Amino acid sequence: MSFPVPIHPFRPRLISALRGYTRQQFAADCGAGLTVGIVALPLAMAFAIASGVKPEAGLFTAIIAGFLISALGGSQVQIGGPAGAFIVIVYGIIERYGLANLLLATSLAGVLLFVMGWLRLGALVRYIPVSIVIGFTNGIAVLIGLSQVKDLLGLAIDKMPGDFFSQIAMLARHAHTLNPAALALGLGCLALVVLWPKSYTMPVGPVGALAHTRRLAAHVPGTIVALALATLATLLLGLKVETIGSRFGGIPQALPTFALPDLNWATAKQLVIPTITIALLGAIESLLCARVADNMAPQHPRHDPNQELMAQGLANLVTPFFGGIPATGTIARTVTNVRAGAATPVAGIVHAATLLAVVLVAAPLALHVPLAALAGILLFVAWNMGEWREFARLKHFLLPYRATLLGTFVLTVVFDLTVAVEVGLLMACGFFIYRMSSLFSVQPHASADPLPAGVAAFELYGALFFGAVGKIEALPAQVPEGTRAVVLEMHRLISMDTSGLDALHQLHAALQRRGVALVLAHVNPQPLGLIRRSGFEAEIGAEQIVPSVADAAGVVPTMTPPAAG
Repeated sequence: MSFPVPIHPFRPRLISALRGYTRQQFAADCGAGLTVGIVALPLAMAFAIASGVKPEAGLFTAIIAGFLISALGGSQVQIGGPAGAFIVIVYGIIERYGLANLLLATSLAGVLLFVMGWLRLGALVRYIPVSIVIGFTNGIAVLIGLSQVKDLLGLAIDKMPGDFFSQIAMLARHAHTLNPAALALGLGCLALVVLWPKSYTMPVGPVGALAHTRRLAAHVPGTIVALALATLATLLLGLKVETIGSRFGGIPQALPTFALPDLNWATAKQLVIPTITIALLGAIESLLCARVADNMAPQHPRHDPNQELMAQGLANLVTPFFGGIPATGTIARTVTNVRAGAATPVAGIVHAATLLAVVLVAAPLALHVPLAALAGILLFVAWNMGEWREFARLKHFLLPYRATLLGTFVLTVVFDLTVAVEVGLLMACGFFIYRMSSLFSVQPHASADPLPAGVAAFELYGALFFGAVGKIEALPAQVPEGTRAVVLEMHRLISMDTSGLDALHQLHAALQRRGVALVLAHVNPQPLGLIRRSGFEAEIGAEQIVPSVADAAGVVPTMTPPAAG
């Protein structure tokens, strides 16, 4: 039985990548996977803690979701796992609905993501305007930075509220509890991560001794160096700061266990908005990340957006059963993967295996990691996440772009991502309709050959749609008395919708009442097809649809004017 909707076949990129797989590719994938695994370690814990869950939830998400996204996805080099973009969303859902409902909403979002890919809806994500993406990305970055102020300053706050203004008020009320040791650790880690040499900025040719040392140091992630030094300083100096052990009791040195989230229909009905939010953000982030990877690694095949969404869906469906949080494609780890020379999705699988090995072997070491150090690292992540130059460039753009970007940014910070995207899309659609309607025009036609007496010709430009019909409705007032026929030259009318067709109906009726004929000249295929399917051609007469204005001039003298109504 054939399915009425085209279904996307389930074809993970890994299958094609393993055909002709070589030893050199495996060596490159192993090296890249180990590097990304080390980079992902502190980030996974930091994202989980900032989201309001235990650090192992971030690690388990990076292991399970990272494996599934690489093994089943549609990208050659994308790395999946917990992402900074989800911090604010996850924290808000836990604050309002609780952890159990977060896990349920994540699984439901996984189902939605899989269906989106299965129904070939991956390309629709690309239709979200860049102004909206930049607006909510910068807004999330601000909220991530704000969420880390408590741990950076070492403030004595048991639990931070979920909304922006309440967080500001809470921080202000507890500012007197500042811990100088925590602040010093956090700022020191932030400075080290910023100043630590990055592998992708290092020269590739022969260099001197100093540059060679910097190039070697760049192979060790600055986040790991900062975390290790901060942990040593906490232990050796006996600093009185909050650590993973003091807040969470450490990380279990074991495999994640399977547990079904509490599922009931009454609860599921309350999670529609959180589910849509997780699915929408996961789809946008993963496909944007995949496009970044495509641009950085043009030697690899471009990603399959529908397969990527199906993999993201399966990862988010399965991970909550092991206590994980939402996952998506992660730009920082994907960029690291590409820069480290990854050749196939095997690198992502190695990255997941590396994290699993660290959890099984070195979990007890996390007891003494200061939370201020993770806060400093997350501040760096938030800064890199935002596209702050776009604010300075706003003066070069028109009002619609500026209003959409700033509106989405403010709504993301003050309310939430769902409201911001909904309002941003409405604003973008409204501005688009206004812009398209302003591009449509009706102008007197300047013909090289004189038209017969009593014939008025007008030229239509642009798209005749519901936002532009007013200009057609005003046309009868421009037709002088004594006119026998009105010719509409439609060569530059690129498209027309049913509202535009209805406007032509109304124009024809108005002209008929005055005893004036309507002639359509040089009609393009799309408007002509609509005119014929709707029966409007039969209404005005097929002979009154002509190839050119010159042909209209030949037809008009032979026409019998319609009777005036």
